[in-house]
Amino acid sequence: MQAQTTPGPRTPGLPTILDIEASGFGPGSYPIEVGFVTSEGKAWCSLIRPEADWLHWDQEAAAMHGITRAHIERHGRSVGDIAAALNERLRGQTVYSDAWAHDYTWLNRIYESAERSPSFKLDNLRALLDDQQAAHWHEVKATLLGTLGSQRHRASADARLLQQTFLAVQAWRTAEA
Repeated sequence: MQAQTTPGPRTPGLPTILDIEASGFGPGSYPIEVGFVTSEGKAWCSLIRPEADWLHWDQEAAAMHGITRAHIERHGRSVGDIAAALNERLRGQTVYSDAWAHDYTWLNRIYESAERSPSFKLDNLRALLDDQQAAHWHEVKATLLGTLGSQRHRASADARLLQQTFLAVQAWRTAEA
């Protein structure tokens, strides 16, 4: 399976958002899919083939993202390919994640296994929000999910939802002012 790139609407001032799907949570978990949406609205996503010593598999996590281990073993790209692709596409940028602690750990696992360093910075999306925006984040995200209907729980789709939530929270804050 090739990495997928899809265009989206350009909205100035939006952050690039990265999301990672994983084999589970906690010790032993590892990234199985990485995706992002750029500030220009362009999405990129790829499955990650597990390294030989990446064995943890949580059925609850698999039920959420719908990806099987057999599928990533067959269609995933190597960590070296993933690290190179991310570095090429995100070089010099600050990229944001809503699950920064998890995504930072999983991103680090990719780069350590690939014996490379990221050419971009990963930061917490919360850093871009004031306290009122953060307080309304989950409510706005849930409203958007209801409006958009059922969508796949996958890395690039989640990144796009997070970017749309960011935009909606910004608009909500502007409307309040």
